[in-house]
Amino acid sequence: MTRLYLGIDGGQSSTKALLADETGRVIGRGHGGPCNHAGSADGRAKFLSAIGDCLRQIYHEAGLESSTIRFASVCLGLSGGSDDKEAYTRELIASDRYKFTLDAEIALLGGTAGEPGITIIAGTGSIAFGRNAHRQTARAGGWGYIFGDEGGAFDLARQGLRRALQFEEGWGGPTVLHQVLLEVSGGPTVNALMHQFYNHFDRRQIATYATLVTAAAEQGDNVALEILRAAAGDLTNLVVGVYQHLFKNKEVVPIVHIGGVFKSEFLLQELKRSVNTAIHCPVTTPLSSPAAGALLEALRQDGNQSPLAGLQPDD
Repeated sequence: MTRLYLGIDGGQSSTKALLADETGRVIGRGHGGPCNHAGSADGRAKFLSAIGDCLRQIYHEAGLESSTIRFASVCLGLSGGSDDKEAYTRELIASDRYKFTLDAEIALLGGTAGEPGITIIAGTGSIAFGRNAHRQTARAGGWGYIFGDEGGAFDLARQGLRRALQFEEGWGGPTVLHQVLLEVSGGPTVNALMHQFYNHFDRRQIATYATLVTAAAEQGDNVALEILRAAAGDLTNLVVGVYQHLFKNKEVVPIVHIGGVFKSEFLLQELKRSVNTAIHCPVTTPLSSPAAGALLEALRQDGNQSPLAGLQPDD
């Protein structure tokens, strides 16, 4: 019977899984809901449902009987870590080998097709993660929205609101962000919007306001441009921190950018310029998905060096 490999990307909004045979060909795909927490009863139920849904879809596509499946190797990249999920995973999935890791590591492995490099992720929050040729890893950032996440969407929205508040109170420079925030919120003042954020919005809702900063920058607003330039600098610092831990002698490795913040062309170009100045490495788009990275790592954990084949655009 052929050896089977499973890669799972368990995220805050959804879960994706890929199944491959011993040649590296993808023969099954699965999708499920979020699985970032499993400590509470509700979180545990969501985790089990997300993984269970993925497995059922994979078995159906591959034409496998679930009761007979034992994988050669499984890799799971899980948002929020794996401490509260390992035991449940082992109950659901029979495998000779397991690897539980951060979602940032499988994002890197998918982004570089398993080669050494660094990923800089800027979605709602931010983190940099790297791995070298000796499989040593390092991370920087990812401290959460209270203590860190510089350059992420929540931080961009926070900085935009701060600068609009400063203008409203008479101690900050003029910015179109003030008027834009009033128009979008329908409130009488930005101060009133701030109180809405405190009382009625979660951090993901607040993060959606980051697009207003990007739009203001595209109009040439100096304050918005300053915010994006500073964000690119913060993200560069995370990359450099990881680079200094893992790579020596001016080694050139890919820096893979991932996340909605990089839809801002200005911020992305600033990041490329800043990273190239600091460590002379190219900033690139990912070669494939985090789920593909998890699958590739599952193969490597079993000593299987086959490249992935049969990937589809949405894999």
